[in-house]
Amino acid sequence: MHISSSINNKALAGIALAALGVVYGDIGTSPLYAMKEVFAGNHPIPLNEENVLGSLSLFFWALVIIVSFKYVAIIMRADNRGEGGIMALIALALHDAQGHPWRLKIITVIGILGAAMFYGDGMVTPAISVLSAVEGLEIIAPELHPYIIPVTLSVLFGLFLVQKRGTATVGSFFGPIMLLWFGTLAVLGIYNLIANPAVLKAINPWYGLHFLDANKAMALLAMGNVVLAVTGAEALYADMGHFGLKPIQIAWYGLVLPSLVLNYFGQGALILSRPEAAQNPFFLSAPEWALIPLVMLATVATIIASQAVISGAFSISRQAMQLGFMPRMEVQHTSETEQGQIYLPAINWGLLLAVFILVIGFGSSNNLAAAYGIAVTGDMVITSLLATVVVAKVWGWGWYRAVALFSCFLVVELAFLTANIHKIPDGGWFPLVAGAVVFVLMTTWKRGRQLLSDRLHGESLRLDPFIDSLLLGLPTRVPGTAVFMNADPEGVPHALLHNLMHNKVLHERIVLVSVQVFDVPYVPEIDRVEVHPLKGDFYRVVIQYGFKDEPDIPAALALCAEVGLAIEMMDTSFFIGRETLLPRLGSEMNYWRAKLFVLMFRNASSATAFFRIPPNRVVELGTQITL
Repeated sequence: MHISSSINNKALAGIALAALGVVYGDIGTSPLYAMKEVFAGNHPIPLNEENVLGSLSLFFWALVIIVSFKYVAIIMRADNRGEGGIMALIALALHDAQGHPWRLKIITVIGILGAAMFYGDGMVTPAISVLSAVEGLEIIAPELHPYIIPVTLSVLFGLFLVQKRGTATVGSFFGPIMLLWFGTLAVLGIYNLIANPAVLKAINPWYGLHFLDANKAMALLAMGNVVLAVTGAEALYADMGHFGLKPIQIAWYGLVLPSLVLNYFGQGALILSRPEAAQNPFFLSAPEWALIPLVMLATVATIIASQAVISGAFSISRQAMQLGFMPRMEVQHTSETEQGQIYLPAINWGLLLAVFILVIGFGSSNNLAAAYGIAVTGDMVITSLLATVVVAKVWGWGWYRAVALFSCFLVVELAFLTANIHKIPDGGWFPLVAGAVVFVLMTTWKRGRQLLSDRLHGESLRLDPFIDSLLLGLPTRVPGTAVFMNADPEGVPHALLHNLMHNKVLHERIVLVSVQVFDVPYVPEIDRVEVHPLKGDFYRVVIQYGFKDEPDIPAALALCAEVGLAIEMMDTSFFIGRETLLPRLGSEMNYWRAKLFVLMFRNASSATAFFRIPPNRVVELGTQITL
């Protein structure tokens, strides 16, 4: 029993170390710029002891209330069969809203808005993280200032370039490097605290409350920067499915939180001792001999933080495709064993373009900090709103208790959001614009797909009467199996009608395949397929996936052999309908949105690639549909 417990503890420690490298990169690199923004940013507050202690108190309690209490203690328990993240939260909230159209619509809109803000946040994170690390070059030698932007762009380009190779190789180094990083944060904090340990009294919340009360206008500016200390909190929840709740909690309470607190308080102690250090308190908190290795370590840490955000963008994009919020895109698998390691070229290069625009356009981490805060706070507010629904309905707490709990978090988060509104002219507009664009695209796709489905459903024949009519005068049957992809399990696929109309033949066996995606992360393989034999050698096959499963139609059809439907792939043809959409004035969708949907539809990845159907076995049959 003792040996088993020892092995379990070692395994848990190993997973916690791996989580350290993936989950905590974003929040772990916040000390590079968070404290600097308070006293040397675009909206600095006066530097005096009262303001330093008040800001440190706010930093500490933001980490405790938002990260430790809200995310680690509560939100991470709102898992969807072990999976976390905004899409898992949407799926949980939508699950209980079935049969309530208005609640369904509101939750969907809020969820899409949260996903849109995630992309806005994901654009800013690599830019501000890497740029703030490379700015350490200026501390080493001021004459290196002109090289900051070129070096930053080079590092970022290299990071996005290697995404297609996957993270399996370098991933094993992430944990130990971030362990070194957090150890360095703690050591630097202690090094500076020794000179002025009195700043630790700022742990008392009275200092933060007094600061807010005594400096109302100034405090609003400070709150807009304090939120930078909790950036990356969403990653804890989003990556829960990879590591589980316990390892993430162990890493947070055992290392990350103490290291962050020590470093922030160490920076505060340094600023009180040397006010000029407020220009860059993180790098100036180190001895001169340690600057070069510290800049190198900080750059690697920010690359890891950026990697986590990019991987998160790939993951959330795939989940959004599965749930019908985004068009199909090319998905490349970068690991033979880990299905979660994927690469989406369109998302990768789109993010790189946005990050380049941010770095070149804003030019410094100070300017980028204005763009950062509003995306983070918007995401937090939306998570709280969705979690309120989940806690009230799924957990069964009821509305009063759920609202009472999350109102406490929303008060803090709405204060952060209000504090960041003044940053909109300075750069906060960027994630709002980026989020608005993503929101319009996702809602347009969702509405367009629903409209297209309604059109197809309204024009399709019912399957059972159709088969009955065929049996009265069967057309010529040819050898082999024909698989028709069919969105409506009860309807006749357009491709089947066109094949019958033009070729005047039917294969000896017809398999109608419908794909259903459920609001759970994974569907067990034993539940993957349902086979329903019909008359005349017709079969209805329903293939079921979760929103994190990877569709593979041939693999799913191979499972049909266990229930009596053996499909020989070399003797099978796949018939897929290819619709040509025509927008029209006066339809249920605005004309400009209909045009946008048509554009997105035309540029979506083919069903053949998305469902991993062998292209040499595919026959496409086209039809025109007016929206």
